[in-house]
Amino acid sequence: MSQRFVVTPAGGGVESPDPAAAPDPPRVDAMPILHYGREPSRYGDGQSRESSPIINNGDMERESFFEGKNMALFEEEMDSNPMVSSLLNKLANYTNLSQGVVEHEEAEESRRREVKNPGMGTFIGVYLPCLQNILGVILFLRLTWIVGVAGVLESFLIVFMCCTCTMLTAISMSAIATNGVVPAGGSYYMISRSLGPEFGGAVGLCFYLGTTFAGAMYILGTIEIFLTYISPGASIIHAQSPEGEAVAMLHNMRVYGTCTLALMAMVVFVGVKYVNKLALVFLACVVLSILAIYAGVIKSAFDPPDIPVCLLGNRTLSRRNFDVCAKVFTTNNGTVTTALWGLFCNNSMPSAICDEYFAQNNLTEIQGIPGVASGVFLDNLWSVYTDKGVFVEKQGTPSVPVPEESRNSKLPYVLTDIMTYFTMLVGIYFPSVTGIMAGSNRSGDLRDAQKSIPTGTILAIVTTSFIYLSCIMLFGACIEGVILRDKFGEALQGNLVIGMLAWPSPWVIVIGSFFSTCGAGLQSLTGAPRLLQAIARDGIVPFLQVFGHGKANGEPTWALLLTALICEIGILIASLDSVAPILSMFFLMCYMFVNLACAVQTLLRTPNWRPRFRYYHWTLSFLGMSLCLALMFICSWYYALFAMLIAGCIYKYIEYRGAEKEWGDGIRGLSLNAARYALLRVEHGTLHTKNWRPQVLVMLNLDSEQCVKHPRLLSFTTQLKAGKGLTIVGSVLEGTYLDKHAEAQQAEENIRALMGTEKTKGFCQLVVSSNLRDGMSHLIQSAGLGGMKHNTVLMAWPESWKEEDNPFSWKNFVDTVRDTTAAQQALLVAKNVDLFPQNQERFSDGHIDVWWIVHDGGLLMLLPFLLRQHKVWRKCRMRIFTVAQVDDNSIQMKKDLQTFLYHLRISAEVEVVEMVENDISAFTYEKTLVMEQRSQMLKQMQLSKTEREREAQLIHDRNTASHSVVAARTRAPATPDKVQMTWTKEKLIAEKLKNKDANMSGFKDLFSLKPEWGNLNQSNVRRMHTAVKLNGVVLNKSQDAQLVLLNMPGPPKNRQGDENYMEFLEVLTEGLNRVLLVRGSGREVITIYS
Repeated sequence: MSQRFVVTPAGGGVESPDPAAAPDPPRVDAMPILHYGREPSRYGDGQSRESSPIINNGDMERESFFEGKNMALFEEEMDSNPMVSSLLNKLANYTNLSQGVVEHEEAEESRRREVKNPGMGTFIGVYLPCLQNILGVILFLRLTWIVGVAGVLESFLIVFMCCTCTMLTAISMSAIATNGVVPAGGSYYMISRSLGPEFGGAVGLCFYLGTTFAGAMYILGTIEIFLTYISPGASIIHAQSPEGEAVAMLHNMRVYGTCTLALMAMVVFVGVKYVNKLALVFLACVVLSILAIYAGVIKSAFDPPDIPVCLLGNRTLSRRNFDVCAKVFTTNNGTVTTALWGLFCNNSMPSAICDEYFAQNNLTEIQGIPGVASGVFLDNLWSVYTDKGVFVEKQGTPSVPVPEESRNSKLPYVLTDIMTYFTMLVGIYFPSVTGIMAGSNRSGDLRDAQKSIPTGTILAIVTTSFIYLSCIMLFGACIEGVILRDKFGEALQGNLVIGMLAWPSPWVIVIGSFFSTCGAGLQSLTGAPRLLQAIARDGIVPFLQVFGHGKANGEPTWALLLTALICEIGILIASLDSVAPILSMFFLMCYMFVNLACAVQTLLRTPNWRPRFRYYHWTLSFLGMSLCLALMFICSWYYALFAMLIAGCIYKYIEYRGAEKEWGDGIRGLSLNAARYALLRVEHGTLHTKNWRPQVLVMLNLDSEQCVKHPRLLSFTTQLKAGKGLTIVGSVLEGTYLDKHAEAQQAEENIRALMGTEKTKGFCQLVVSSNLRDGMSHLIQSAGLGGMKHNTVLMAWPESWKEEDNPFSWKNFVDTVRDTTAAQQALLVAKNVDLFPQNQERFSDGHIDVWWIVHDGGLLMLLPFLLRQHKVWRKCRMRIFTVAQVDDNSIQMKKDLQTFLYHLRISAEVEVVEMVENDISAFTYEKTLVMEQRSQMLKQMQLSKTEREREAQLIHDRNTASHSVVAARTRAPATPDKVQMTWTKEKLIAEKLKNKDANMSGFKDLFSLKPEWGNLNQSNVRRMHTAVKLNGVVLNKSQDAQLVLLNMPGPPKNRQGDENYMEFLEVLTEGLNRVLLVRGSGREVITIYS
């Protein structure tokens, strides 16, 4: 039972369990005393599960908290911020149950108990489970063979590498496991919460596959022990010839393995408690078997066992079909041939025709296990790698070779069954050191997990490493080399090699290894479905969610079914040596990411990284990760690539489906650090023209329901950016943030949803301001961060600027144009934006027309090129129009423009349009008259007396400042800025002369927009004349174009002409379907140089 703080008045007794029946406590002004007493739970639901809330509790009796006056200051915050006593009480009651360790029925029963049993300690809870999982089938069935093939030195190296890998992984795992509570899921939970859902899901599924194939390996080991050493006569499928014995054995293992798998799956389905109750029995079998091995080694020092091995020349003979190791033996009746003679000769007569090698070589008998003091250790130091089907020969024994011998499979030789080499042995051995996660998987049942997991796991690895390394030395010192290389004990009449060394009987090892492998298989079939269930319940892999369901008590029925099916694949492979490298890959990948998680967390130095286990360092984790990766490719490079491909596919799938889990993982912290580093790098130094690309701030308008008015603007943004560069989608809400924060959140959600629909990759930034004008100005000034700031503003043309109920939209628009100019940012204005294409549309033909009137950095050239990278505009052709005045050489202009485009590597049609000077038409005068009348009406309708005075003063001040600037420029004539252009020197001089001409008229006035104060009406007429005439030219050439890009003239410096400016732009673009008005920032954005 957890202990609780109980607040009682001074001098009072213990609080009554029933608050309603308790008498009112006396009113006292003294500070209450905290009694550290015990009482039934009042503050929670009494359930101890991982998902139970720690902070919020709707059933809390608030009156008991609010009775006194001490906490009255915090009464309004009690709903969201509970008192510390309540928080500590819930933390004290917090527990979690490990899945797959405690039966769910027992878990439900334990929840109802008032007094909980103390958790397991280090020895029972961590050390012994790790010991049971690490020591297993490879030790009993393959370790002697590995020592014989690789030799003592290389076997020692193999074991040392693998044990070092698991030790470094255990150190990293201990650091992660002691950095907070580790609920059910073990390594999956640690990796996913440290590296994020993508890595967690990928590695978790790999660990699940590894555990599942481990079950297949243990079942195959069980069947191999049964069919080879316990009951060889139980085979169902028999070979018709000696050549087919290996194939028949594989078929028998498939049949028996499938039946055993079905039986084990039924046991696991019925109840996990039976598996857990048998766990100690299986562990006892392992311990007794290892003690029997050491006892046999000690006994062999003074009394080695009598185990004769028959050699023909230097070749080892299989002793399954004969007893006497001799060709003939003498009896009273004379010389009689032995059973061995009949195997090598065509009949049993002494005059029979025999195998040539048999006839020329003698038979000898040696001791298979000569003992520790025999000196055989030096003979077993070096490796003996061979191909498949090679004779197992004793080195240094005399033999008479025979020429071109045909290998008759009927002859009783011991042959190698597979080709052997160092890396293959690493893959076969590594599964024997897995199982180090057994302690972390049981963290919910430990009394002190943060102390027990590191101690128990590291002690288990030290113990098992000592056992493996000592067994290698002892096997090499006790057993003859040909027996070590005899994988299935054929020279020992089919007995288990390690069993013949054990004392008091070989059956101790045979029975012990049989039950230990059987138990390990049951443990794998118990743990793997629960691991899959934990992944499915996290919801990061959608198609696995069905496996999160199970029986009413929580048993993962569907996950068990899938596990059995995958395990059956391993059983159908049927070869222990082929299955072992597969699960090695998955375990190594899991261990690699455990090390990576620890290294990342340590290097990032996140505030939450405070493990109680102190003996770790990022270099050790990095070394462990590198060793795991190296071992993967050492074992099998193609298996390694396949495992990495599976993990990569799962990672990309989770990333594609959008893992919405936020676990505070280290990869996110790593991304933040990388982003910070990159931002600091791009902050310094000016951006070169070659690196310039439009970093767009998209200004969206919202309706009354906080929905986007012009969603096609985001479609156009996606087509322009094609997923590259920075995109900031901004909008402004009018009001105060305290009143509008809920609407702001809703608007931001709507914008993000639309960005997802339109596939616009970028950021959303919404500002609440007292008025729209200031909000847009704030966005233009402050959007972005450091070097990742926008350089281009994209907005829609205010279609309703003429409407009487919205008279000031044009003021906001014109002021925004001025703000972008002041901030030296480019401006793109999309007119008729609702006619722009969606991302799903495709133009099969058409033109993108560019009307290049003035050069303001080359943005007009760059935009069509970027648009044509998208599928919508890919088939459109680009045309560039430029306007020639009376004094321009249009032919030379066209040649220069074609040369310029050639150097820019842009393919486009070029056309020079000549605009002839003519008289101003009556239509122009009428347009100007209507415009000025409307402007006057708007002023009278909107401006009050105070506003008129303020506007007049503002105009007067600006006029004064303007005259001062003009006077200063007259005194000191400015030199033109240096511009990176491909113009010739003569063209630049001619341009300077044109700028100095005071009587410049016609088309140039549209873009300079410097109104002459003395003749305001005439200025409006000239501008209207230019707009009408240019509009007629554009309509004539580009009316059928898919998109028209046009230089956007700047607003007048005299604010009184703002409404006229809007009219000029309206006339300029009248009759065109899709128009993009472009106003450059003034800097060069395109260059002819590489």
